[in-house]
Amino acid sequence: MSPENIIDISHTTIMTVIETSAPLLVVSLIIGLIVSILQTITSLQEQTLTFVPKFIAIMLILLLCGSWIMNKVATLLVDIMEQIPSLIK
Repeated sequence: MSPENIIDISHTTIMTVIETSAPLLVVSLIIGLIVSILQTITSLQEQTLTFVPKFIAIMLILLLCGSWIMNKVATLLVDIMEQIPSLIK
């Protein structure tokens, strides 16, 4: 197994992780920012207040993007499994 193969597999894996986690992280960031602004405006400083909106938003995103995420991860797994015979030679 050459270093180029390892770098290629690592690059593909990292890019897939970034692509599949981006929707969840962006939505969580936006909801957290909105709740934080609302807490600042209303002077309500409850630490657990951000948990419920983020949880609901992430569950909705998982419902909407879950099949896409699973397809991307499954495709990556199949690609890596198909490369194994050529990598061990």
